[in-house]
Amino acid sequence: MVSFKRLAVMLLAAVLPVPFCVFAEDALPQALARQMAVNGERYGIPGQALLVAHDGQVLFRGAQGESDVRTHERLTSDFVFPVYSLSKLFVSTLIMQLVEQGKVELDAPASAYLPGLPARWKAIPVRDFLDHTSGVPDYFDSRQGKGAAAETVFPPELRTVFASLADMPLQFPPGTESRYTQTNYLVLAALLARHYGKPYPQVAQERIIRRLHLRHTWLGTTAPPKQRVVTSYVGRDGSLEAEQDLAWPAYAYGHAALYTSLDDLARFLKAMTSGKLVSKATLQRLWQPRILPDGRRGWFAAGWEYGESGAYRQVGHDGGTRVRVRILFEGTLDGEVYTFVYLTNGSAKNVWSRMLVDSAMAVVAPDKFPVAALSESMVRYALRPQAEGDALAQAKSIREGTTLDDATLERTINSAGYTIRENLGIDPALRVFALNTVLFPDSANAWDSLAEAHAARGDAEMAKALYEKARALSTRPGEP
Repeated sequence: MVSFKRLAVMLLAAVLPVPFCVFAEDALPQALARQMAVNGERYGIPGQALLVAHDGQVLFRGAQGESDVRTHERLTSDFVFPVYSLSKLFVSTLIMQLVEQGKVELDAPASAYLPGLPARWKAIPVRDFLDHTSGVPDYFDSRQGKGAAAETVFPPELRTVFASLADMPLQFPPGTESRYTQTNYLVLAALLARHYGKPYPQVAQERIIRRLHLRHTWLGTTAPPKQRVVTSYVGRDGSLEAEQDLAWPAYAYGHAALYTSLDDLARFLKAMTSGKLVSKATLQRLWQPRILPDGRRGWFAAGWEYGESGAYRQVGHDGGTRVRVRILFEGTLDGEVYTFVYLTNGSAKNVWSRMLVDSAMAVVAPDKFPVAALSESMVRYALRPQAEGDALAQAKSIREGTTLDDATLERTINSAGYTIRENLGIDPALRVFALNTVLFPDSANAWDSLAEAHAARGDAEMAKALYEKARALSTRPGEP
């Protein structure tokens, strides 16, 4: 028998823009709200919104903080965020549609579909532009726009951009390296415009935005409403500073200038995982790790960041330090699927967005995502007050609770140390690197990372002794 309260929530879910199946008595929503509060305090995030879905059903949807620290306007989940490079996911999806229809071949040169590319680029396959393995030079250095949005001037036309790059050498032979460049998605957006015979923004509007009824999604800085759009911030010397968005030209909308809301992003991701935009069979084929000629794995799969977390594949993208989306699926898209959308309007520490999504994964399913859970626990360990015997106690706790093999365990803690160093400073990171030497006292790599951290801190004598220990371990008989 269904209670009146549960029935009311079920009826409410039917009219909301995405399924909403969160009940007040559930512990998970409370835990995720607490984690958001921790992240806000830890990294100095003024405003943030999070949505987590499992098999198409929303587990959590919420917002915290302020959309504007000057006016103290409270952020709610219907606010619009600039999502930066998440724009590329629309382009990738539209390219995959053409691949599925047999109208574009990923291993054919992009110039077969887009005449007029620079001569050096004419043999580069579509796949390499999609996966950032093309080697083409970047037309825009993101650093030049920081703090100077009003002074940034773009070439008036796309052909001018291509002409300015024509005589520049490739950064590497196509298909041999991964290097993220905005130019790749200038090419792909132009390819889509030529195929459909209309400007790229119109293609995206017709084939994604309007098709999915995304009512709070716009391309271009002049398109969103002036109200209920968050103010963007960047961290400078540990404080927040308002940052003006760049006035991107229309030819750049394939890689930038997407504005959208939490619910619209969730609707887009649900359409992807359900096969509404691209069939599950095509996604299964294209969302595979890209293996480079030397055996290394590329960063992207059909334009989506690719990785693995335990038994799950994960695909997604970030908008730098501010926003990230991630889809995790076990085996196939017909199996278990998790979706995470984490949006912020910046942070004082410019925290990398993957740390935020990892922290949510650690709350939602620590047993299924043990690497994310361990990474988040390392942040907590690094920041809590230090006491004598902490490292030994923490090492014992990790050994008793982990399901990770030793190689993964050591690698995860080492990686967490570097991430903490980048986002929270050298002193918290030192605690994590030192912990790894307690767990793996015979690892040359663990001692080398600890030595490097001490060197960065200015502890020259300590660093020298630790480097010597690392070298001694690496040259022991039987060591590789």
